[in-house]
Amino acid sequence: MSILSTIQAKKAKRKKSLAVLIDPESTDERHLDSLLRLAIDAHVDYFFVGGSTVNYSEMDKVLSFLEVSEDIPVVIFPGNTNQLSNKADALLYLSLISGRNPELLIGKQVESVPFLRSSSLEVMPTGYILIDGGTKSTVAYISNTTPIPHDEIDLTLATALAGQYLGMQLIYLEAGSGAKLPVSTAMIQTLSSELTVPLIVGGGIRTPERAKASAEAGADIIVVGNILEKDPSLVMDLSIAIHETKSIHSAQ
Repeated sequence: MSILSTIQAKKAKRKKSLAVLIDPESTDERHLDSLLRLAIDAHVDYFFVGGSTVNYSEMDKVLSFLEVSEDIPVVIFPGNTNQLSNKADALLYLSLISGRNPELLIGKQVESVPFLRSSSLEVMPTGYILIDGGTKSTVAYISNTTPIPHDEIDLTLATALAGQYLGMQLIYLEAGSGAKLPVSTAMIQTLSSELTVPLIVGGGIRTPERAKASAEAGADIIVVGNILEKDPSLVMDLSIAIHETKSIHSAQ
């Protein structure tokens, strides 16, 4: 079964997933070794690997390290086309639908085609939506786009549904690394009740309680990264909180 099919099947069963985000610029082999062991024990569902300014060499080192383990699927979360690699299992094929920068709506995707035509990567079309997390995020700066305000639920819903209608198979709400304000449970709940595709939520999730609240509100995959750079051992508590949760509100 493909990774996307697995994500869709879990959504249908209201099973929640934890994705650990690894930024190759913010890690080293010692940290990776510790995190990998803890993640396997905690039954983490996915590794997302990438970052706004990561170069190929940094990406390759992390993917090569994770490649030896077949326990957890590795998904590229690209900041640019130089982060593509066949050493991962799948690719979040992002289109930044919250912005109006044509390079990130379609331009970079066109550039990636020569690589992807002969690649073994599973390509997962993903509508990527930046939400204001209360601080200037690197991805907003690099993408030269303005995040949707934290309380603009109707606009976010319209953007997400537009992505779904365009055929995107995943919707990703991103508050940004180090966000002061994670995506609100009210926003997650509203989108989850309308979308039929799986919903990914990340940015500013620092505690098991917050992860559980996001899952209960309707997020299908909760992405955690920044806090695990400081305390990898927290991955067990995060995993328990997420995997024991089912949505209070589910799509009709």
